[in-house]
Amino acid sequence: MLVLASCSVPATEQTEGTAQVPRGRGLPSDHVHGIAFNPADDKVYLATHDGLFRYDDTGPARVGPVIDLMGFTAAGPDHFYSSGHPGAGVDMANPVGLIESTDAGETWSTLSREGQTDFHSLTASEVGVAGFDGAAVLSTPDGQAWTTLEPPVATFALAASPDGTTLLVTSQSGPARSTDGGDTWDVVPEAPLLQLAYFSDDQTVVGVAPDGIVFLSTDAGATWDQRGTVEQAPQALAARAQRNGQLEILVVIEGALLRSVDNGFTFAD
Repeated sequence: MLVLASCSVPATEQTEGTAQVPRGRGLPSDHVHGIAFNPADDKVYLATHDGLFRYDDTGPARVGPVIDLMGFTAAGPDHFYSSGHPGAGVDMANPVGLIESTDAGETWSTLSREGQTDFHSLTASEVGVAGFDGAAVLSTPDGQAWTTLEPPVATFALAASPDGTTLLVTSQSGPARSTDGGDTWDVVPEAPLLQLAYFSDDQTVVGVAPDGIVFLSTDAGATWDQRGTVEQAPQALAARAQRNGQLEILVVIEGALLRSVDNGFTFAD
């Protein structure tokens, strides 16, 4: 039986190019909690136990203060949300609650739930942010007021469509799906067991199973087709459309950042 491995992540805007990730550079930290494309500079950002890193031409470069960034998601150009724990010398509560950066991670400000919540998974959409703190799934339209959502499974990770209409949660029981922003939920019949999922647009979702098999949905998570494999449990996942219409998919596994540019059929570092 497949078992979900302990890590998480989650939504960014769709862009047209192929992000700059130097080949064979490895990872800047032993564990990666999140990955995102930044439309502002067309670069890839990794949220890790050792802070945020940006992939430049010569490899990963640290950005901003050292915060153990747990849940992490990009909401738009230079606009990130995260959670986690402050590093040495960082003047924030522990846990930091929901924090926001509007300068691509150079600085962070606390929005709410400081000293209270460590979101393990975050996802952003046009209508707000949803997060899972290990116990409950919560959503907020403004980073301040929170509503508890009630998916019918024990949540592991979250994903939201860019318009915020569709939410997916992964679980050991299989994914559950809401098509009304989290008001009502259904377990997806005959869906694969997914560890992580990610919307590249309102209908296209990439999912990765605990054993590394990659799946693609073109109907917002209602049905799934099997693609290739990354051969290990995923730590983080992101996807976006390229100019040629194919998906660019990034998957972090232990020790490597893998990329597919053919809709998930093949991956390379």
